[in-house]
Amino acid sequence: MNNIDKQFKILSTTAILGYGFPLESFMTGIREDPDLIAVDAGSVDPGPYYLGSGKSFTDKIGVKRDLRHMLKQGIGRKIPIIVGSCGGSGAEPHLEWCKAIVEEIAREEGLSFRLGLIYSDIDKQVVIEAIENNKIEPLQYLDKLTSDTVDRSVNIVAQIGVEPIIEAIKLNCDVILAGRAYDPAVFAALPIHLGYDPGLSMHLGKILECAAIAAEPGSGSDSVLGILGPDSFILKPLNSIRKFTRESTAAHSLYEKSNPYSLPGPGGALDLRNVSFRQLPDGQVEVRGSRLIPSEKYTVKIEGVQKLGYRAVSIAGSHDPIMIKNISDIINNVNAIVADILHSENIDGEIYFHIYGKNGVMGSRETDQEIASHEIGIVIESVSSSQEAANTICTITRSTLLHYGYAGRISTAGNLALPFSPSDLPAGEVYSFSIYHLMEIDNQDLFKIKVVEI
Repeated sequence: MNNIDKQFKILSTTAILGYGFPLESFMTGIREDPDLIAVDAGSVDPGPYYLGSGKSFTDKIGVKRDLRHMLKQGIGRKIPIIVGSCGGSGAEPHLEWCKAIVEEIAREEGLSFRLGLIYSDIDKQVVIEAIENNKIEPLQYLDKLTSDTVDRSVNIVAQIGVEPIIEAIKLNCDVILAGRAYDPAVFAALPIHLGYDPGLSMHLGKILECAAIAAEPGSGSDSVLGILGPDSFILKPLNSIRKFTRESTAAHSLYEKSNPYSLPGPGGALDLRNVSFRQLPDGQVEVRGSRLIPSEKYTVKIEGVQKLGYRAVSIAGSHDPIMIKNISDIINNVNAIVADILHSENIDGEIYFHIYGKNGVMGSRETDQEIASHEIGIVIESVSSSQEAANTICTITRSTLLHYGYAGRISTAGNLALPFSPSDLPAGEVYSFSIYHLMEIDNQDLFKIKVVEI
């Protein structure tokens, strides 16, 4: 780096691209003259559907709004812009979706720039060869990966580290759109490339990827500033209603970690055993002592999903204390009746009941077996090999429960309050995670980089 003593400022716009941010906060950050505008755009939190379907879990209008402000200000001021895990899941269709939005904005705003695209998709044969060479290991509680599982999987992606992003930076890209990426990497890549401490850069990225969630009050829809120095970094709120505290910053440093002192990622683990947090005026916090410990083997987390079928749902409620008290027995009896009907009609599928007010959130892990609710919500879910079959199963189950005659029932008009018409809703394709493993790689050539002049 030319001047390691210079502060490096990173504007984190929002927790996930498309979640939005107050324009006043964003512009306050722009007036700080940042060296980088970055945002994480994805997560596995919304589940496997989006990776399997190739669709974004964020809305195009929200994503376009956020990107428009970022591109106008960043390109106009020659500030690099980096987006990670584009389209939510970061596979090729998600990356192309985000690229198309960027191109729309460029046409509408008359912007010209050099765009870098980083693809994090992994070919199935590469994964199978890694299995054969004992270069894939399951994460805790998961089974070993097999070639059969790989063959059934779709849209396999790897969480890239900083290296492919640095390569795109070296290609003089003004805007970088990355596929699936390790969340802190999009914030840490440029400062690491410039010579800043990798541990501090990664720790700062770990906090900035959630933007203002680490502040008080926390928000996933607000901008913050990270200021990186040679031996510490500072977190600065950009909204007068928020502040960073030692406690909020330390708490967020524990976020999504099984070990409070270590956060593994591509190429190494973040070591937080000697970290200190110092409160500064104006709701700022300074952090020191973060270290990055290189790993012996370079591994990336790979993600893939397999299609299970199609889903239909029906949402209902009950205010009947007799039904609520006996809901478990009622559900078991309805299940038995429906199973007989489906068997006689040669219809295969699964039925799931989610009882809110009883165990709808925790399911079988619920420790409180006593129902204290005066009303319950019932979600009937059916899954089958076709949408038509899933619809049929859902309809039969809903109608059977609606008119099931349980002991002590007084009303015979129906057991359920149905808020929607139609009462049964086709929900489309169903996927499950099939690959969630670590894969050792020998180099970064797996990840294709494409440069486009916009």
